[in-house]
Amino acid sequence: MPSPFVFAILLTYLVYGAGLIATDSGPIELLEFWYGGFWAFLGFSMQMVLILMTGFVIAYHPRVNAVLQRLAEVPNSGAQAAAFVGFISMSLAWVHWGFSLIMGAIFAREMGKVAHRKDIDVHYPLLAVAGYMGLGLTWHWGISGSAPLQLTDANNIGEGTGFEFLSSTVPAAETIFHPYALTLTALSILFASAVLYVLAPSGGRAKGITAYVDEAELFDRSADGGRADDDAAADGGRADDVPAERLNNSRLIGGLVALSGVALLVLQFANQGLGAFTLNAVNFGFLFAGLLIYQRPAYYRDRFNDAAGAAAGIVLLFPFFAGIQGIMAGSGLALLLAEALLDVSTTATYPVIAWVVGSVANLFVPSGGGEWLVVGPSVLQAAQELGVPYGQATVAYAVGDAHTNLLNPFWALPLLAITNVRAREMFGYAIAMLIALIPFLAIALYAVPY
Repeated sequence: MPSPFVFAILLTYLVYGAGLIATDSGPIELLEFWYGGFWAFLGFSMQMVLILMTGFVIAYHPRVNAVLQRLAEVPNSGAQAAAFVGFISMSLAWVHWGFSLIMGAIFAREMGKVAHRKDIDVHYPLLAVAGYMGLGLTWHWGISGSAPLQLTDANNIGEGTGFEFLSSTVPAAETIFHPYALTLTALSILFASAVLYVLAPSGGRAKGITAYVDEAELFDRSADGGRADDDAAADGGRADDVPAERLNNSRLIGGLVALSGVALLVLQFANQGLGAFTLNAVNFGFLFAGLLIYQRPAYYRDRFNDAAGAAAGIVLLFPFFAGIQGIMAGSGLALLLAEALLDVSTTATYPVIAWVVGSVANLFVPSGGGEWLVVGPSVLQAAQELGVPYGQATVAYAVGDAHTNLLNPFWALPLLAITNVRAREMFGYAIAMLIALIPFLAIALYAVPY
């Protein structure tokens, strides 16, 4: 498949051509719309970078890894192992998708190691798919979901964003914490876990971790995200450190500011309830929770350096997605798309239609936040005309975006590196999961009341 950056460039040309054909805008005018939108979401882009990096950093802490090692001892069969890894991955993704992206991969690897030691017939590629299920199902309508959280911030729905028609922000109580989304989350996790259980091969058809990872590497900590200096750093460094290094590794300095940040966030929620739940609050909470876990400022900084590479795609791609949205909003393409959605929808069926739109869009824009910038305004404008609540339309769309990650290898790259499984060895099972989920999600989105 072409790289996501190439997809972004090709989509820019596609939308530019559609603007020339379907609207009255001229070629220079469309370029001005593109440039005008290009920098409209710099704040949102940085918020997405922090979502990924804070989750990445927490997932790689040695003590967090130790919890996964203990959990890996629970299952007693290959089917139980696959279902359990999926359950943990999907549950973590609802909390933080960046956290689940790494933790799911590490947990799949740990489960494979424990199964090898206990002589349990487990199929390692299916464990990899189970570790990816958080990104493949529950993340986008959880508490770090791009679309619902973007709508909580007035800066992301103002002039030039495409969401100007919204009279106010859409609080998380109407999306993430609404009974509609919570019910979908619980049902989806249970159903997907059951499918993983049924899919698990047994006996000679189950290929364990040693078919994919050299047995000599199974207990190499660097392959699991560990580093040789983890224990020393966690214990505060060496006794002969110079004063500056002692400050860098001061548990007092790091712990005090971390406790201050966490206490401030708790106070805001105590005073405002769910009204305090915004994208900035999520990032603030995970940033200081991570510092509270690491405590040593230098150690925390080093882990952020490690995570920087994972965020490069967001930094590069989001301005292009914002430019595409600038063309769509300025030329009227977004309105034409909204009208097309209206033509094929009713109030009852619109959640299913929004799910399909999210699914298709994700094949071309492999980023939930970037994709929402491009087609989100059209989805909500159509919902407004049909009388469908913004929260319901947003969640239904988010389900489609997450669901088709099972077909898109972009976000699986960190998992493939950690598990040492190649894409072609796991994506057959990923596609089986995608197909099994289609009738379930269509029925659930239609039948679950908002």
